[in-house]
Amino acid sequence: MLTPPEAFKCLADETRARAILLIAQHGELCVCELTCALDDNQPKVSRHLAQLRSAGLLLDRRQGQWVYYRLNPDLPRWFNEVLSATAGGNAAWMKACTARLKKMVGRPARAASCC
Repeated sequence: MLTPPEAFKCLADETRARAILLIAQHGELCVCELTCALDDNQPKVSRHLAQLRSAGLLLDRRQGQWVYYRLNPDLPRWFNEVLSATAGGNAAWMKACTARLKKMVGRPARAASCC
């Protein structure tokens, strides 16, 4: 079971916080999409995603060459409410990431029957 200290420790890093908010907003994102949106290198983004996955906050799936991340559907309601409130109150903080993601060329297509 996810505890508040574990959850907030994960969210205390800017890269992890932005990544999980983007994933929560879009439902599922590929590592390459997050790399573009966060304007960071793939090894760093992947390391942070691995930490979020290890904490039980994210699940991943492989589709061909792509690895996609989504929120763990078994997260406690309070944590989803924290994400929702954080996203809702910080649109300006996320604006550049969201804009980079929207402009990304060559975003991978999701399988029609994903997950």
